[in-house]
Amino acid sequence: MKNLLLALILSFLIGCRNITPEQKLSNIIETYQNFQQNSDSNYPLGDYSESKFEKRAFFCDSLLTQLQALNPNTLKEDDKISYELLEFVLNEVVIKYKFKTHWNPILSDAGFHSSLTYQVRPITTKKDALKYLEKLKAIPLYIQQQTELIRKGLDAGMGQPLIIFKGYESTYEQHITATAEENFYYSTFLKLPTQLSEEEIDSIQIAAKEVILENVIPSFKFIKTFFEDEYYPNTRKSIGISNIPNGKAYYQTRIDFFSTLDLSPEEIHQKGLDEVARIKAQMEAIVQEVNFRGTLGEFITFLRTDPQFYAKTPDELLKHARNIAKKLDEQLPRFFKTLPRKPYGVAPVPDAIAPKYTGGRYVGTSPESTDPGYYWVNTYNLPSRPLYVIPSLTAHEAVPGHHLQGALNQELSEDIPQFRKNLYLSAYGEGWGLYTEFLANEMGIYTTPFEHFGKLTYEMWRACRLVVDTGIHVFGWSRQKAVDFMTENTALSIHEVNTEIDRYISWPGQALSYKIGELKIRELRDLAEEKLGSKFDIREFHEKILEKGTLTLPILESRIFDYISIN
Repeated sequence: MKNLLLALILSFLIGCRNITPEQKLSNIIETYQNFQQNSDSNYPLGDYSESKFEKRAFFCDSLLTQLQALNPNTLKEDDKISYELLEFVLNEVVIKYKFKTHWNPILSDAGFHSSLTYQVRPITTKKDALKYLEKLKAIPLYIQQQTELIRKGLDAGMGQPLIIFKGYESTYEQHITATAEENFYYSTFLKLPTQLSEEEIDSIQIAAKEVILENVIPSFKFIKTFFEDEYYPNTRKSIGISNIPNGKAYYQTRIDFFSTLDLSPEEIHQKGLDEVARIKAQMEAIVQEVNFRGTLGEFITFLRTDPQFYAKTPDELLKHARNIAKKLDEQLPRFFKTLPRKPYGVAPVPDAIAPKYTGGRYVGTSPESTDPGYYWVNTYNLPSRPLYVIPSLTAHEAVPGHHLQGALNQELSEDIPQFRKNLYLSAYGEGWGLYTEFLANEMGIYTTPFEHFGKLTYEMWRACRLVVDTGIHVFGWSRQKAVDFMTENTALSIHEVNTEIDRYISWPGQALSYKIGELKIRELRDLAEEKLGSKFDIREFHEKILEKGTLTLPILESRIFDYISIN
C-alpha cells in the first residue's frame, strides 16, 4: 500500500515541474480531493479498517510535505486561504492518527452506532431506496470494523470512563425490535414516493424487511452484548484525558485544533472565569429588573421549576421554536447581503437518540440533496426544555446561525475548492453560532427579561465550558465539581447540565471552541466599529465574515484587518 502511494506521489511531483505555485497548489488540492472521494467507494458506510487510517495518515503526511514546500506569501488571497486551510486539515489527520483517536469512536451523546441514525432520510426516488438498502446491508461490516478498533483502544487504556454511560442503553436497545416494521431503520420505507408502482413499492418493502431482520437487528444485539459484556467492564476510572497515556499532550492538540489559536489550558481557564464574572453581573441586573425577591441562585431555581416556563406538549415546544425561526427569517435582509438558497425545517430530535442528546442541533444536507437543512429541537423530557432559551437556541442552530453559515458554505463559488465547501471548524462555526445569539438581540428577538436571561444563561453556559473543560482535563476536577459549577452559574436544567458534563468528559476540547470563536468575532466587530465609525456597515462586515466560507480564526482576523484598512 505504501509503495503504491509513493508511486502516486512521485508521479505527482514529476508532473509539478515547471509550473507556477498556483498550479502546484491546485494539483495538491486536486490530489487530496480525489483521494477523499475515492477512498471509500466500495464501502457504503465508509471503510473503518486500521489499514485505511494508516493509509490516510501516510498520504496526508506526504502531501503536507509537498504543500509546505510552497511559499504561501506568493499566492493570491483565495489561494493563500486554501493553502492555510489545507495545511491545517492535513496536519490534523496526522495528529489524530498519531494519538490513535480512531480507536475511541464513542461520545456520551453519540457514537459509531448511534451515528447510523443520520442515514435515515426521506426516500424520494427508487435510487434513494436502493442506496439506503445498501447502507443497511453494510451495517454488520461497519460494526465489526468499529469494534475491532475500540478493542485496541481498550487495550491502550483509551476507553471512555464508565460514569458517562448512564442511560446509554437507550442508544441500542430500542433498535432490537421483534419485527422489522416497528424498527426505526424501517420507518423511511413507510412513505415511499407515489411515482413508484405498487410492484416496486412491494419489492422495496420486502427487501427492507429482510435486511432489517437479517442485518440491522442482529447488529444491534451484538452491540448490546459488546457494550455490556466487553466495553463497560474495561472503561477507565479517571475522567480527565490527561490521565491516559500521552493525554496531556493530546489535550493541547485539541486546544490547538478546536480553537485554531495558540492558547494554553491556563489561559483558557482564566478567560472563562473572567467571562463568568462579567456575565454574572448582567444576570443579577435582570434579577433586580423583574423585582425578584431572592438571590441569583434562587432565581435560577425559580426558572427551573415554575411551570410557566415550560411547554406542556412536544407540539407546543416545536410551534414556539418555529415561531421564533420565522421572526428571525424576517430580519435577515437587514443584516446580511447574501442569503442561502437552501431552506431549513424545524423538527424534533429523533426518539432514537433524544434521551442522551443536547437541547437542539442543526443537521445539514448535501448540496445535491432535495432535503432541506433541519433545526432539531429536543422534545424529550419537557421539564428540562425551558421556553425562555428557545430564541437563543433557534438563532444559534437555524438562522442566522448554523443553517445560514453552513448553507452559504456549500454554495460558495466554483472557484473555491470542494474541500473548503465541506470543511467545518468549530472555532469558526460554533463561534459564529454563539455570536448570532448576541446578534439576535439587535434583531429584537428577545422580548421579555426572561428571554434576555435565557440569552445570558446560554452565553454563561459557553463561558463555563472554558472553566469546566480545562478543569476536568487538566486541573483534576471531579464530575460532581463540574456539575456543581454549571448548576450554580447557569439556568440550564439539571438534566441538561448532566448531559453536557458527560459530553465534555467524552469529547475533550471541543466545548472550548464556542466561546473562543465568539470572543474573537465580537472583538473584530468592536475593532471594525471603532476604526470605521460612521463607515461601518453591519451587512458588509458579515459578508467579510462569511463570503470565503469556513476559516481558522487567524485567517478571519487577517481578513477583517484588511477590510478595515481599505475602508
